[in-house]
Amino acid sequence: MERPTDSHERIFHSALIVDDHPLFCDALSMTLGAVANIRDIQTAANLTDALSLIGTGFSPDLVVLDLNLPDVDGLDGLIRMRNTASVPVVVVSSMADNRVITSTIKAGASGFVPKHSKREIFSAAIKSIRQGHIFVPDGFVLLDDGQLGTPMQSDILARLATLTNQQARILQLICEGKLNKQIAYDLTIAETTVKAHVTAIMRKLGVQSRTQAVLLAKEASFSSVLQERA
Repeated sequence: MERPTDSHERIFHSALIVDDHPLFCDALSMTLGAVANIRDIQTAANLTDALSLIGTGFSPDLVVLDLNLPDVDGLDGLIRMRNTASVPVVVVSSMADNRVITSTIKAGASGFVPKHSKREIFSAAIKSIRQGHIFVPDGFVLLDDGQLGTPMQSDILARLATLTNQQARILQLICEGKLNKQIAYDLTIAETTVKAHVTAIMRKLGVQSRTQAVLLAKEASFSSVLQERA
Protein backbone atom coordinates (compact mmCIF):
# COMPACT_ATOMS: atom_id res chain seq x y z
CA MET A 1 0.00 0.00 0.00
CA GLU A 2 1.58 3.31 -1.03
CA ARG A 3 1.22 6.92 -0.11
CA PRO A 4 2.59 9.65 -2.41
CA THR A 5 6.10 10.65 -1.45
CA ASP A 6 9.27 12.10 -2.89
CA SER A 7 10.96 10.19 -5.70
CA HIS A 8 13.97 9.58 -3.43
CA GLU A 9 13.94 7.24 -0.46
CA ARG A 10 13.67 9.03 2.86
CA ILE A 11 16.63 9.09 5.20
CA PHE A 12 15.90 9.14 8.91
CA HIS A 13 18.61 10.83 10.96
CA SER A 14 16.45 11.69 13.98
CA ALA A 15 13.38 10.35 15.74
CA LEU A 16 10.96 11.27 18.50
CA ILE A 17 9.52 8.48 20.65
CA VAL A 18 6.32 9.35 22.53
CA ASP A 19 5.49 6.79 25.21
CA ASP A 20 4.91 7.01 28.95
CA HIS A 21 6.95 3.89 29.78
CA PRO A 22 10.65 4.82 30.20
CA LEU A 23 11.92 1.27 29.80
CA PHE A 24 10.09 0.87 26.51
CA CYS A 25 11.48 4.20 25.30
CA ASP A 26 15.00 3.03 26.12
CA ALA A 27 14.51 -0.31 24.39
CA LEU A 28 12.96 1.30 21.32
CA SER A 29 15.75 3.87 21.14
CA MET A 30 18.29 1.07 20.98
CA THR A 31 16.21 -0.73 18.37
CA LEU A 32 15.96 2.32 16.11
CA GLY A 33 19.69 2.86 16.41
CA ALA A 34 20.41 -0.74 15.52
CA VAL A 35 17.98 -1.29 12.64
CA ALA A 36 17.90 2.20 11.11
CA ASN A 37 21.12 3.83 12.28
CA ILE A 38 19.10 6.67 13.83
CA ARG A 39 21.38 8.42 16.32
CA ASP A 40 19.50 11.57 17.32
CA ILE A 41 16.60 10.23 19.36
CA GLN A 42 14.48 12.23 21.80
CA THR A 43 11.71 10.86 24.01
CA ALA A 44 8.58 12.32 25.60
CA ALA A 45 6.20 10.78 28.13
CA ASN A 46 3.09 12.49 26.80
CA LEU A 47 1.80 14.43 23.82
CA THR A 48 2.12 17.83 25.49
CA ASP A 49 5.83 17.34 26.13
CA ALA A 50 6.33 15.96 22.63
CA LEU A 51 4.69 18.95 20.96
CA SER A 52 6.64 21.32 23.22
CA LEU A 53 9.87 19.61 22.20
CA ILE A 54 9.04 20.16 18.55
CA GLY A 55 8.01 23.73 19.30
CA THR A 56 11.41 24.48 20.80
CA GLY A 57 13.20 23.46 17.63
CA PHE A 58 13.62 19.68 17.54
CA SER A 59 12.69 18.51 14.04
CA PRO A 60 12.53 14.71 13.94
CA ASP A 61 12.52 12.83 10.66
CA LEU A 62 10.28 10.16 12.20
CA VAL A 63 7.84 9.98 15.11
CA VAL A 64 7.03 6.77 16.95
CA LEU A 65 3.80 7.27 18.90
CA ASP A 66 1.92 5.24 21.48
CA LEU A 67 -1.83 5.79 21.18
CA ASN A 68 -2.61 5.27 24.85
CA LEU A 69 -1.06 8.40 26.33
CA PRO A 70 -2.20 10.05 29.58
CA ASP A 71 -3.12 13.39 27.99
CA VAL A 72 -4.99 12.37 24.83
CA ASP A 73 -8.27 10.73 23.98
CA GLY A 74 -8.48 8.22 21.16
CA LEU A 75 -6.89 9.23 17.87
CA ASP A 76 -6.59 12.90 18.79
CA GLY A 77 -2.91 12.53 19.65
CA LEU A 78 -2.09 10.95 16.32
CA ILE A 79 -3.89 13.65 14.36
CA ARG A 80 -2.26 16.49 16.29
CA MET A 81 1.20 14.97 16.06
CA ARG A 82 0.89 14.24 12.35
CA ASN A 83 -0.14 17.83 11.63
CA THR A 84 2.53 19.33 13.87
CA ALA A 85 5.53 17.24 12.83
CA SER A 86 4.65 16.83 9.13
CA VAL A 87 6.78 13.67 9.03
CA PRO A 88 5.89 9.96 9.03
CA VAL A 89 4.26 8.84 12.28
CA VAL A 90 4.49 5.18 13.24
CA VAL A 91 1.97 4.02 15.81
CA VAL A 92 3.22 1.47 18.32
CA SER A 93 0.54 0.00 20.55
CA SER A 94 -0.36 -3.10 22.50
CA MET A 95 -3.92 -2.66 21.19
CA ALA A 96 -3.34 -4.41 17.89
CA ASP A 97 -6.24 -5.76 15.89
CA ASN A 98 -7.44 -5.05 12.38
CA ARG A 99 -9.97 -2.46 13.53
CA VAL A 100 -7.51 -0.44 15.60
CA ILE A 101 -4.82 -0.65 12.93
CA THR A 102 -7.21 0.42 10.18
CA SER A 103 -8.42 3.37 12.26
CA THR A 104 -4.87 4.63 12.84
CA ILE A 105 -3.95 4.36 9.17
CA LYS A 106 -7.12 6.20 8.11
CA ALA A 107 -6.27 8.90 10.66
CA GLY A 108 -2.93 9.48 8.95
CA ALA A 109 -0.36 7.08 10.43
CA SER A 110 2.37 5.88 8.08
CA GLY A 111 2.52 2.51 9.79
CA PHE A 112 1.52 0.38 12.75
CA VAL A 113 3.77 -1.92 14.77
CA PRO A 114 2.36 -4.00 17.64
CA LYS A 115 4.15 -3.18 20.88
CA HIS A 116 6.95 -5.55 21.85
CA SER A 117 7.34 -6.77 18.26
CA LYS A 118 10.68 -8.33 17.42
CA ARG A 119 13.45 -6.13 16.08
CA GLU A 120 12.93 -7.53 12.57
CA ILE A 121 9.42 -6.08 12.46
CA PHE A 122 10.66 -2.60 13.34
CA SER A 123 13.35 -2.95 10.71
CA ALA A 124 10.77 -3.91 8.07
CA ALA A 125 8.55 -1.00 9.11
CA ILE A 126 11.33 1.59 8.81
CA LYS A 127 12.44 0.22 5.44
CA SER A 128 8.88 0.26 4.09
CA ILE A 129 8.16 3.80 5.29
CA ARG A 130 11.46 5.05 3.87
CA GLN A 131 10.26 3.83 0.48
CA GLY A 132 6.96 5.69 0.79
CA HIS A 133 4.79 2.72 1.73
CA ILE A 134 2.32 2.35 4.58
CA PHE A 135 3.44 -0.47 6.86
CA VAL A 136 1.09 -3.06 8.31
CA PRO A 137 2.68 -6.23 9.76
CA ASP A 138 2.06 -9.64 8.24
CA GLY A 139 -1.12 -11.26 9.49
CA PHE A 140 -3.06 -8.01 9.69
CA VAL A 141 -5.31 -6.51 7.03
CA LEU A 142 -6.80 -3.07 6.53
CA LEU A 143 -10.57 -3.24 6.71
CA ASP A 144 -12.84 -1.62 4.17
CA ASP A 145 -15.34 1.02 5.18
CA GLY A 146 -18.14 -1.46 5.74
CA GLN A 147 -16.02 -3.59 8.08
CA LEU A 148 -14.49 -0.75 10.07
CA GLY A 149 -17.45 -0.13 12.36
CA THR A 150 -20.42 2.11 12.04
CA PRO A 151 -21.09 3.20 8.45
CA MET A 152 -19.92 6.71 9.28
CA GLN A 153 -16.74 5.88 11.16
CA SER A 154 -14.38 5.74 8.20
CA ASP A 155 -15.69 9.07 6.93
CA ILE A 156 -15.39 10.59 10.41
CA LEU A 157 -11.74 9.57 10.65
CA ALA A 158 -11.06 11.14 7.26
CA ARG A 159 -12.71 14.40 8.34
CA LEU A 160 -10.85 14.52 11.66
CA ALA A 161 -7.57 13.98 9.83
CA THR A 162 -8.10 17.30 8.00
CA LEU A 163 -7.98 19.31 11.24
CA THR A 164 -4.87 21.34 11.97
CA ASN A 165 -3.07 20.78 15.26
CA GLN A 166 -4.66 23.87 16.79
CA GLN A 167 -8.11 22.85 15.60
CA ALA A 168 -7.68 19.34 16.99
CA ARG A 169 -6.59 20.78 20.34
CA ILE A 170 -9.61 23.10 20.41
CA LEU A 171 -11.93 20.22 19.56
CA GLN A 172 -10.44 18.24 22.45
CA LEU A 173 -11.14 21.15 24.81
CA ILE A 174 -14.69 21.44 23.46
CA CYS A 175 -15.14 17.74 24.22
CA GLU A 176 -14.05 18.52 27.79
CA GLY A 177 -16.94 20.96 28.01
CA LYS A 178 -14.96 24.19 27.92
CA LEU A 179 -16.42 27.42 26.56
CA ASN A 180 -14.72 29.67 24.03
CA LYS A 181 -13.53 32.06 26.75
CA GLN A 182 -11.95 29.19 28.71
CA ILE A 183 -10.32 27.78 25.58
CA ALA A 184 -8.91 31.20 24.72
CA TYR A 185 -7.40 31.43 28.20
CA ASP A 186 -5.93 27.91 28.08
CA LEU A 187 -4.33 28.45 24.67
CA THR A 188 -3.41 32.10 25.21
CA ILE A 189 -5.23 33.28 22.10
CA ALA A 190 -8.04 35.72 21.46
CA GLU A 191 -11.62 34.56 21.90
CA THR A 192 -12.38 35.72 18.35
CA THR A 193 -9.61 33.39 17.14
CA VAL A 194 -11.22 30.52 19.00
CA LYS A 195 -14.58 31.31 17.40
CA ALA A 196 -12.96 31.31 13.95
CA HIS A 197 -11.37 27.93 14.65
CA VAL A 198 -14.66 26.50 15.92
CA THR A 199 -16.37 27.63 12.73
CA ALA A 200 -13.64 25.99 10.66
CA ILE A 201 -13.86 22.79 12.71
CA MET A 202 -17.61 22.52 12.19
CA ARG A 203 -17.19 23.16 8.47
CA LYS A 204 -14.53 20.46 8.11
CA LEU A 205 -16.57 17.97 10.13
CA GLY A 206 -19.76 18.81 8.26
CA VAL A 207 -21.77 19.64 11.38
CA GLN A 208 -23.92 22.55 12.48
CA SER A 209 -23.20 22.73 16.20
CA ARG A 210 -20.57 22.14 18.86
CA THR A 211 -22.65 19.27 20.22
CA GLN A 212 -22.58 17.49 16.87
CA ALA A 213 -18.82 18.04 16.68
CA VAL A 214 -18.38 16.42 20.09
CA LEU A 215 -20.51 13.45 19.09
CA LEU A 216 -18.44 12.92 15.94
CA ALA A 217 -15.19 13.16 17.90
CA LYS A 218 -16.41 10.61 20.41
CA GLU A 219 -17.53 8.31 17.59
CA ALA A 220 -13.89 8.05 16.52
CA SER A 221 -12.50 7.64 20.05
CA PHE A 222 -10.55 4.67 21.35
CA SER A 223 -13.53 3.37 23.30
CA SER A 224 -15.66 3.35 20.17
CA VAL A 225 -13.04 1.38 18.25
CA LEU A 226 -12.60 -1.12 21.07
CA GLN A 227 -16.31 -1.68 21.65
CA GLU A 228 -16.75 -2.69 18.03
CA ARG A 229 -13.84 -5.11 17.73
CA ALA A 230 -14.51 -8.01 15.43
